[in-house]
Amino acid sequence: MARKNKINCKVLGKKEMEKLGMGSLLGVAQGSDEPPALIVLEYNGAAKKKAPTVIVGKGITFDTGGISLKPGGGMDEMKMDMSGSATTLATLELVASLKLKMNVVGIVAAAENMPSGSAIKPGDILKSMSGKTIEVLNTDAEGRLVLADALTYAQRYKPKEVIDLATLTGAVLHALGHHAAAVIGNNPAMIKKLKDAGEATGERVWELPLWEEHEKATKSDIADLKNIASPGVGAGTTMGAAFLKPFAGDQPWTHIDIAGTAWGFDRPYTNKGASGFGVRLLLNYLEKTR
Repeated sequence: MARKNKINCKVLGKKEMEKLGMGSLLGVAQGSDEPPALIVLEYNGAAKKKAPTVIVGKGITFDTGGISLKPGGGMDEMKMDMSGSATTLATLELVASLKLKMNVVGIVAAAENMPSGSAIKPGDILKSMSGKTIEVLNTDAEGRLVLADALTYAQRYKPKEVIDLATLTGAVLHALGHHAAAVIGNNPAMIKKLKDAGEATGERVWELPLWEEHEKATKSDIADLKNIASPGVGAGTTMGAAFLKPFAGDQPWTHIDIAGTAWGFDRPYTNKGASGFGVRLLLNYLEKTR
């Protein structure tokens, strides 16, 4: 795909990630025999000096939950826990094929979350690429761990904006069902444009709040952050975004939780199974903001 569309592509393996200090992503991957990868696609359709939009996708190729093992029922769907990365790749392909006059970078954080004798355990501490330490209280909250390092890597591009997509939380189904994805971010104007793009394409998004109280609930007593909040905090979807915010940089950033929309329903323009949610949304957004 990259060669066909003249997209620069590089794939960072375990050794490269170790040199960069990506302990958060590597921690998730260490229980699996399948090696992790950070896939980076660079589309340059405008002058080099023009800051790019960076799209980051969660690429958990299969999610058992790790040591915090998921129930068996429905685990077959966890092959689709890489839906955020699929949307990222497809969006880059479309942007390039349409030759949009803008710069876009796609980053995929790919890993498999498996239980084994070498897997991370609840209570472990990981050191992320940013230098922040993370207390792992639940190994099934792994998507935010791989995204943390990918979002930090995105800062190398000095982006004008960052969008991440992930099947991050089951809580978003309770909030929005299968009819909209959740958007949470630090820039109201950016979120408004994404909502407009969602209405135009039928891939609707709805904003959830991210308040100071949510950010405080991510603090750990023995590390900088913990990957899940204490029992009773609730707001699971928002808490996922609250964890990601310290890694996302100061530029406009939006997190899109597609766990409720990435698969599992039948519509006139999608089959049952994987929906490709987010490709139409992002393409419309990019075309109108370039």
